[in-house]
Amino acid sequence: MKNQSLLHSWSSSAKQLVQPQRSSDVKAKYPAPSTLPFSNDKKANRLLSIDALRGFDMLLIAGGGTFLVLMKDKTGLSWINWIADQLTHPAWHGFTFYDFIFPLFLFLAGVSLPFSLNKGLEMGMNKSDLYRKAFWRMVILIVLGILDKNAPFPFFEPSQIRLGSVLGRIGLAGFVTTLLYLNYSWQKRLTVVGIILILYYAALFLIPVPGYGAGNLTFEGNLVGWIDRTFLPGRLLQKTYDELGLPTQFPAICLTILGAMAGDILRTTWSENRKVITLLLVGIAGIIFGLLWDLHFPINKHLWSSSFICLTAGMAFIFLAGFYLIIDVLKFRKWAFFFMVIGMNSLTVYLSYRFIDFMHTSKLLFGGLYAPPPEPWHEVYQAFGAMLLVWFFLYFLYRNKIFLKV
Repeated sequence: MKNQSLLHSWSSSAKQLVQPQRSSDVKAKYPAPSTLPFSNDKKANRLLSIDALRGFDMLLIAGGGTFLVLMKDKTGLSWINWIADQLTHPAWHGFTFYDFIFPLFLFLAGVSLPFSLNKGLEMGMNKSDLYRKAFWRMVILIVLGILDKNAPFPFFEPSQIRLGSVLGRIGLAGFVTTLLYLNYSWQKRLTVVGIILILYYAALFLIPVPGYGAGNLTFEGNLVGWIDRTFLPGRLLQKTYDELGLPTQFPAICLTILGAMAGDILRTTWSENRKVITLLLVGIAGIIFGLLWDLHFPINKHLWSSSFICLTAGMAFIFLAGFYLIIDVLKFRKWAFFFMVIGMNSLTVYLSYRFIDFMHTSKLLFGGLYAPPPEPWHEVYQAFGAMLLVWFFLYFLYRNKIFLKV
């Protein structure tokens, strides 16, 4: 009966989404400038699902899936090999689940922004204060990103410094999204996303690359690589281009802008079921649009193609809907604690995995336990032990309320 009631409520919410409304009703229900009714209940706005989903994402970004990759061809189980393949990037065109991990984090950075920005406004901060805070956060993340990607830092070899970084991209996307969020409605922000993706698509197909011509999407001849080689100083990760370089910043920002729109959906006074349905419908639309665009503009993480952005944004909306439904609506929370511990210290886990050799520590602590199995399995157990060490390190910080934030 409970499930029937839930399904009936979802059905009613879906009808509300598609039924036309009189302009007077819309104006009353969705006041300007945001056109969405938001809740001022701070307790209700604390969503554990966002921390859990961020933790799930960060676990894979920081190498939590390494032991699964290392299990490939060791078990004789085809499904294990399939999972291992999904946790590696394709060589060029194509898509695996691992391609979704960084876009999901960019999206979640946007989901959190409406909560933090509106909290700042409620505390009496003006827009200039919020701009300044977002700007310095961007600067700090860019610096941390450069240190992360170049450790040990080549102080005396500037040509070997890689400027593109994960943290830098997050900082830039957050700053741009902050500017747009504080000044434009969601309709205008969505228009910005559309313009960026279409112009990016047009540029890669219409602007000729010296020696290759226009519309060349090969590894060597694409426009993204030519711009990076020509205008981005320092070391390029892929030699002919850098997937975190200059042109790909523009489509990547769109994920954070769309994430802010998802955050606004979660902040509305709509029923929980309506929020879930809205997130699901938007997600499905994004996936369909991405797959259709893929017919001409291939899904490609290296190029951050427009079809790739639509696909991963759609997936992010659906994952957010699922986590929100299970954790914050249905209140099934115990399983999510493992991920929440990681998600509440995401910057810590990212940097600690870079500068602390958890794999070596795992070998020292647990090497005697996994010595009996065949030697090819040792690396699997070592990686699994490293993941556990990271989690207990973060759990120690969580228990002592130590959180590294920028």
